[in-house]
Amino acid sequence: MTTVTFDTQEAVIKLKAVGISQEHADAFVRAIVESQDKLVTETTLEIALAPIKTDLAVLKADSVTLKWMMGILIAGVMSIVIKTFFS
Repeated sequence: MTTVTFDTQEAVIKLKAVGISQEHADAFVRAIVESQDKLVTETTLEIALAPIKTDLAVLKADSVTLKWMMGILIAGVMSIVIKTFFS
């Protein structure tokens, strides 16, 4: 997982400078640090989507094969129809 750089000590100092107590500043910074573990990053999203991309590639290949098979089937049926009605 990607690590987000966050200077917790600097954040506490800045919070204390604007009048927030030490306890509240510590609790606030801890909450931020804990929430960063749950962030969805581009890397984690790519890892999660990799199996889906693979499945889509397989489906695309299968659809190309089906198109060719349908074309051959339609050509075969048309040749039978033409032979039957125009011979």
